[in-house]
Order: sequence, then structure tokens, then C-alpha cells
Amino acid sequence: MRGNLPSTAAAAASSHGAALPLSLSRTKQLHARLVLASHSPAPAPADLRLLLLRSYAARGDLASARRLLDEAPHPASPLLYNALIRAHARRLDLPAALALFARMRRSATAPDAHTFACVLRTCADCSRPGALKVVHGVASSSGMSSHPIVGSALVSGYAKLGLVDDARRVFDGLREPDLVLWNSMMSAYGYRGMWNDGLQMFSAMRRAGEQPDGYSVVALVSCFWNPEALEFGQAVHGVCVKGGYDSGHHVRSALVSMYMRSGCMESGQSLFHNLPDADLVTWSSLITGLLQTGKYMESFDLFRQMCFTGGRPDSVLISSVLSACASTTAISCTREVHCYVLRLGADKDITVSSSLMDAYAKCGFAELGYWVFRQIPYKNLVMYNTVISNLGYHGFATKAIEVLDEMVNDDLRPDSATFSGLLAACCHVGNLEQGWKLFRRMRDEFEIVVEMEHYVYMVRLLATSGQLKEAYDLIQAMQIQPDCGVWGALLWGCCVHRDSSLGRIVAEKLFQLSPDKAAYKVMLSNLYASQEMWWDAEEVRDELSKEEMYKNTGISWVGEVQK
Repeated sequence: MRGNLPSTAAAAASSHGAALPLSLSRTKQLHARLVLASHSPAPAPADLRLLLLRSYAARGDLASARRLLDEAPHPASPLLYNALIRAHARRLDLPAALALFARMRRSATAPDAHTFACVLRTCADCSRPGALKVVHGVASSSGMSSHPIVGSALVSGYAKLGLVDDARRVFDGLREPDLVLWNSMMSAYGYRGMWNDGLQMFSAMRRAGEQPDGYSVVALVSCFWNPEALEFGQAVHGVCVKGGYDSGHHVRSALVSMYMRSGCMESGQSLFHNLPDADLVTWSSLITGLLQTGKYMESFDLFRQMCFTGGRPDSVLISSVLSACASTTAISCTREVHCYVLRLGADKDITVSSSLMDAYAKCGFAELGYWVFRQIPYKNLVMYNTVISNLGYHGFATKAIEVLDEMVNDDLRPDSATFSGLLAACCHVGNLEQGWKLFRRMRDEFEIVVEMEHYVYMVRLLATSGQLKEAYDLIQAMQIQPDCGVWGALLWGCCVHRDSSLGRIVAEKLFQLSPDKAAYKVMLSNLYASQEMWWDAEEVRDELSKEEMYKNTGISWVGEVQK
């Protein structure tokens, strides 16, 4: 058995390839043979270990994939680390990806350009600019930031997070940027709709001797986001036709999106319908363009037409359509998309499942969102936080707390956002006892730093229960300087329970923190009026010398102040 292992690996690789993972049963069989071969003098083939790790990762068995890395001879191949980091990245599990990256740096296996690029992209996908900058610093100290692959990931990552200036600094620091980097920088301007800068970058690229390709045109076209730039976009369309760039699907779909974004719906739809073989990308461009202009039902009808004609939408498009369902609270559309997702087999995709949960919750059916959550085999922290927040918002505080226990049992550590959702849930149902338990558990068991938002929820809970003195004492004992949100929650409680003496003290704090906000003075005056303290109410009202200061506060006066 041991002697046949190399030939077995070759057969597996040739029959399946790196892009096609083995079945889980076949993967376990070969893994067992690999373990046996580890006791043999003949070394096991490294490509088999990588194939098995990728197969485990593709099937969602990351624990077994991790064991393959742990069992690998030292120093382990960077391909093994990269495959496992990429698996966590696909699940948007940034903490796990960063932990593996840190372990790799401590080991004898140095991260390569692909490692840095994968981690940087994950930071951007998870909207973590701080983490991206830290990894950027590590890449610079390792001498990897000048590598084209890493440089491109940095430029794209900063651009996706809206940090165009940082992206440009990285680009300008590269000695000889290749076409991919030029395209990435133009895409950076495209993310922000900075069409003038995009045009200048395109001109600079031509002056540098780089010959643009279809992706260059796509990056440039993506810069035109509003009707003001439509004329330039049409000129670029002409360049595409003359240069023959419009033959590619990605170029044509970018042109469709440009016209739709710029409000030139007729041109966009005409271009789309004149395409003899519109592909998924082009369909997605038209549907997304309709979504961006607020034509939700038209976009949904087009999505239905695409699916009827055999088009297979990707997770990004499905999520966009579900977001439209959520915006219009169209529960029937949400259910229709859900049924289609089940037939497609895309219900296990994290992006799609998260969008389904959000759409159901915004349509008022948090229980259905929770059902979607229960069907997902491998859940990450973001999904747990989402379902906790949705359940809490709709009054299912007990169920939200149960989800916290499930999270802990799944070896996921809750963060500050988790407890914000839980405390908000307690606020919705007025459960002070559970609120205190969660507050202490967050601080003592999980050692999470208490943030301002958590204090606001606790003050609100105490105020709702009429424990105004306890709320005031909690504010006084805060480890951070209380802001208007905390004091405002207590002033609200004073108004509800008509405590004018404490209300005066709290209002003075608010006047000091935000002297220009008239709403607090209106609240205090209403509080005095409810206690028939007319002179005090009139004194506060007189401080508002101009009626415009409080006309649009959103809070009405109790009535004309009586003397």
C-alpha cells in the first residue's frame, strides 16, 4: 500500500486536478494512506498533501485540512499555508486567516507574495483598514511590498476601502508598474467615481508606453458614475469600438453598467439587447444598474428572466437582488429567490445566506432568517452577529441569547458587536436582569472592552426600569468619558419617569457637551412642563432665542407654557 502512494497521488491529481477537489470519502482514504506512508523511509509526495488539504477545504472540513498542515514535514511548503489561509478567506474569517499568517511568520516557512496578497484581499473584503495597514507594514519590512502581486493587492485593497490616497502612494512607490498595476490604480479611481483622475491615469499609462487591454478599458469605464461624465464615457465607448475592445464580454458589460449608472437607461438597455450572446456578467451589469437607480421591481423581473433562460447568477448578484427585496420589504420576492437558491444549491454560500437572513429580517420575518441560519453547516462570526442582531431587533431576546451559547460551543469568540446586538435585544424587551448578566459576562468572561454603545444600552435598560439613580451611578463609574448618547439615554429616562431634579443635572451635562443642540433643551422644557414647573419651562424656552433652533428638532413641545 505504501509503495503505491506516489502513483496514487499522480492518478488523483491527473483525474481530478487542483481545481476539482476529491470527494470527502476519497480524501479520507488517501489521507489515511498518507499517514501510513509517514512511517515509511520513502517520503510522501508533497503534491498529494496539498491536493488533500485543498479537497478538505473545499468540502468545509477545515479541521482536517489543519491537521494536514500540522502533520507536514518541516519546513512546510508555503502552498499548504496559502491553501488553508485562502480557505478561511473564502469564509471571511479574518481572525483565523491572520492567526495562520502569524504562525507562518513564526515558522521556518516564509510567506510569499501569494500569502501577502491573499491576506490583504481578506482584510479588504472584511472592511478592516487597520488590519490591512498592519499587513502592509509587515510586507514592507519583509521587502515584499514592491512585488507586483503584493503591490496590486495593496492598491486594490486600499481602493476597495475607499482609501484612494493610500492606494496612489503605494502605486507611486513602485519602480516599474506593470499593466496589472496600472489597471488596479484606475480601478481604484473607479470605485470612487473619480473619472477625471481615471482619465489622467489612463493618459499617463499610455505615455509610459503601456498598451491598454480590455481590463484597462473596463477600469476606465468604471470611473464614470454620473451624468456629468457621460460625454467622456461615450467617447471611451467610441475608443472601444475603434480599437476592437468591445468584443470582450467584460468590456461590454462594463459599458452597459456605465450607461445604467449614468442614468442613460435607454442606451444601456439597447446595448444589452443588441448583444447576441449576453453572458452572466452582462446580465449582472444590467440588473445591478437597475438596482443602483432604484428600479427594484424591474431588476427583479430581469433577474427572473435571466434565470428562466438558463443563466446561473453568482453569489454577488443574488445578494444584490436580495438587498433590493429587503429595501422594498418584498417578502414574496425574497421567498422566490430563496426557492431558486435552494434549487441552485447556493444556499450554503455565506454571502447568499447572510443576504437571505437580512432580507427576511427587514421584511419582518426574523424567524425565517433564523431558519436559514440553522441550515448553514459552517458559520462564521459575522453570521452569528447578524442573526443575533436580527432576532433581538424583532423582540426574540431569549433566542438571541441561545445563539450566543451556540457560538461559544462552535469555538467562536464573541466580540463587541455580538454584545451590542444582545444588549439591544434586552432593550427591546426591557429585560434588565439578562442585560446585567450579559454586561458582566462580556466584561469578566470574555474580557471584551466595554464601549460607549454598550453603556448606552445599559443606561437605557436601567432608565426603562425606573432605576435612574443606578443609571447615573453607572455613568459616573465609566472607564471612558461619557458622550451625548449615554447622557441622552438617561435624560430620556428622566422624561419618562418625570424626574425633574435628576433631569436638570443630566441636561446640564448635555448642554456642556453639545451646546448647539436644541433637542435637549426641548426635552428638559417638556419635562418641566409635565411637572407643571411652568417658570422653569419658560426659562429654558427663552434660552432658545431663535425659533429656527428648535423647529426641526423632531420633538414637539408639550404645549404652550402656562404661567
